[in-house]
Amino acid sequence: MGSFASRSCAEINVTTPEVKVTENFSRVVSHSAQNGGKGSSQRKFFKQYGPFLRMPNIGDIFPNFRAMTTEGEIDFYDWLGNSWGILFSHPGDFTPVCTSELGRAAQLMPEFRKRGIKIIGLSCSSVRDHEAWIPDILTYTGLQGPMPFPIISDEKRELAVGLGMLDPEFKDDKGMPMTCRALFVIGPDKKMKMSILYPALSGRNFSEILRVVDSLQLTDLKKVSTPVDWKYGEDCMIDVSVPRAYEDQLFPQGVTVKTLPSGKDYFRTTPMP
Repeated sequence: MGSFASRSCAEINVTTPEVKVTENFSRVVSHSAQNGGKGSSQRKFFKQYGPFLRMPNIGDIFPNFRAMTTEGEIDFYDWLGNSWGILFSHPGDFTPVCTSELGRAAQLMPEFRKRGIKIIGLSCSSVRDHEAWIPDILTYTGLQGPMPFPIISDEKRELAVGLGMLDPEFKDDKGMPMTCRALFVIGPDKKMKMSILYPALSGRNFSEILRVVDSLQLTDLKKVSTPVDWKYGEDCMIDVSVPRAYEDQLFPQGVTVKTLPSGKDYFRTTPMP
């Protein structure tokens, strides 16, 4: 990929795929109005972009899509199945921070698998570039064998635009904006459980991502929440929606209520269920 040369927002506003999607949308709506809403271009546009006309929020159904990857073409829902999933983007292949990030994700794959989590990467680079880059990632990590997760090629930036993953501060050598360091956690119910967005120059902490996934999976099943700096196995907070009368039934390991100046009994902890 090209350099991370910074460009002005004025330049980007003219050429970004966001503008192209908006222009296509306007043309399709106009065409639809002229043809009774039955135009083939309308169907094609909404089939391709419809799920992405609004970026998903936490709790929303994460949109399905088809994409080319280093493991062939996939349907995202079919690939995910009934598992938890992580979709994360990186700015570009053959760059140092991205190599370190994907390498760390590859190193942690045994931990992700133990939690029933599938991982898939994404950038605007081609599948050919991904495949040529993978040996660098494996050499950096010292791992043997194939890459333990697929990487999506989003050369047209359709997913990057729809999911809000573009960083307008950085462009490739063709003047196109590159993906930032976005990450989405999707549950077996296909709902988005978490999203994070890092700028291109700041690498993510995949140990922290594992920690948050532990919290997400625990709180998805139990009436608890996890406090600051919580780690798997440590005490949890009892969800504020749980009445005191149900504590013994739900938390047989015991409940500790911290005495606070307010006199309120909301600060309740229990061993991790």
